[in-house]
Order: sequence, then C-alpha cells, then structure tokens
Amino acid sequence: MANIQTSVPHDAFALLRDGNRRFVNGALEHPNQDAIRRAEVAPAQQPFAVLFGCSDSRLAAEIIFDRGLGDLFVVRTAGHVMGAEVLGSIEYGVEVLECPLVVVLGHDSCGAVGASCAALEGGAAPAGYVRDVVERVTPSVLAARAAGRVEPEEILIEHVRHTVDLLLDRSRVLSEKVAAGQAAVVGLCYRLVDGTAEPVAAHGLDAAVAATS
Repeated sequence: MANIQTSVPHDAFALLRDGNRRFVNGALEHPNQDAIRRAEVAPAQQPFAVLFGCSDSRLAAEIIFDRGLGDLFVVRTAGHVMGAEVLGSIEYGVEVLECPLVVVLGHDSCGAVGASCAALEGGAAPAGYVRDVVERVTPSVLAARAAGRVEPEEILIEHVRHTVDLLLDRSRVLSEKVAAGQAAVVGLCYRLVDGTAEPVAAHGLDAAVAATS
C-alpha cells in the first residue's frame, strides 16, 4: 500500500475508525506490513496519527486499528499517565512529523485505574514507581466520584477525558494546532471483549463524525 499522506484530522480519524471496524469484524487487511512497505519507510517516517495509549499488552495499536509500519507514532505508559517525556514525544509527532491527529486510548479493566480506586478505598498505595502512576490517575477517579460516577466504565471515561484535557492544557504546541484547525485530539475507550474503540471526547473534530466510529 502506498505511503499515507493526509493533513486533515477528519481523514486521519476515518482511517483509524475504518481499521478498527475491520478488526472488530475479523476482516483485517494488514496494510503496510510487507517488505515493500519496510523499504518505503526506511528513509523517513510520515505517520498520520499520534497514538497515546495505555501500556497494557492487550492494547496493541497497529493491531486494533489494522495499520502497519510508519502509520502511527505510538507513545504508551501505564494508565496513559503523562510527564515531560510523554509531552515531548507527542509534540514531536505533531510539530516535527506533522501528524494531524492525536488519540488518547484508554481501556476497560485498566490496572492503573483499578489500583487507584483500590488505594483510595483501602488506603494502601503500591510501592516503588508504581505508586507514581497510581497518584497520577487518582485525580480522574476523584473527579468521577465527585460527579457521582462510580461505575468502572464511568471512571474510565473520566480518566480518558481528563487525559485529553490535561494534554491540551499542558501542551501549547498542540492546543495552538487544534485552535488553528491543523490538528485534533480524540479520546477513545477500548473494550477488551469486542475490540471496539468508542470516542468519548473530541477537540478539533466534528462530534457527529467522531460518533460514527
């Protein structure tokens, strides 16, 4: 498949939406996964989207969106928590690689979210640097509970939305791109059982288009 070149956020989102539908329906095309593609992208990369997701082993971006080499610029941390290195990586994808779309990808049964809920309920925090991950997820859990959202799916959605808002608040590069119509940020919640990735937040992307995924 030829190298994908799109500077339109809607087109980039459509590629992910269509790929996820193929994955869910078991009609995978496995694009851009052959020797020709490997040689094609060796000199330089031109991904069409930045994917910031959880590190969970069941959340492999190129698989669940049916994409291949050079399509996605992927950044992953447990619970999709962010620090300076994450923000720098995402800004590199947007500013240097000119990706028109940033996706925040969360999922159900997230260990980081579950650990944060457990720490709040039992008072025991994990040891080592896992504690730092839990502490960064905790504000999302507290915000969800303050709004009366206590179900696991509701907390997950709140965490994805919180991550999207935090990303736009902390990254002036990204927020200016979105304001100028040059980029969009979408928050997706992935279901492990059926493989669907549903939008729960969108900035710079028409809500009606996002809802069709």
